[in-house]
Amino acid sequence: MDTDPASRFVVISGCSGGGKSTLIDELARRGHAVVEEPGRRIIAEEIARGGAALPWIDLAAFAQRAIEVALQDRENAARHPGWVFFDRSLVDAAVALDHVSVERHAEPLCHAHRYHHRVFLTPPWPEIFENDADRRHDIGAAIEEYDRLRDAYPRFGYDVVLLPKIPVPARADFVLDFLSARTS
Repeated sequence: MDTDPASRFVVISGCSGGGKSTLIDELARRGHAVVEEPGRRIIAEEIARGGAALPWIDLAAFAQRAIEVALQDRENAARHPGWVFFDRSLVDAAVALDHVSVERHAEPLCHAHRYHHRVFLTPPWPEIFENDADRRHDIGAAIEEYDRLRDAYPRFGYDVVLLPKIPVPARADFVLDFLSARTS
């Protein structure tokens, strides 16, 4: 494995409700270091303190906060040996901010703070998509976000690997096998 910590930082991104967090949980269960989705953590903090940096109230403030959290997550992840799997990344946050802002933030941030060159994307999977207290948008909005991310990652120099719609243990095997086959 490369000595650059970023080469160990593997992003699982893609469609909201497509199984990212469930896959991250499976990778953690198998003993890998994982980083939980910034958005869920921010939502919990904002609700607890009565804040407004919530995607359904102020998406720009939420995305800016997600950038800050993602940068801190990258810094903290460097202390872990081996693969570190991220449930979303700085790219996701920067693309969200660019989507709602006239200023462009993604380009400089995404080039300055790298992850492993292969990013795994969960495609839209309407059969498993569910709303909850933190995911209030519909499948249409989730697909629009997915399309933005699917286009952005290659633009920032990443190779995108679409995750197959298979059971969670098989998805985790797919990711680990894919990574080990290309690093040996």
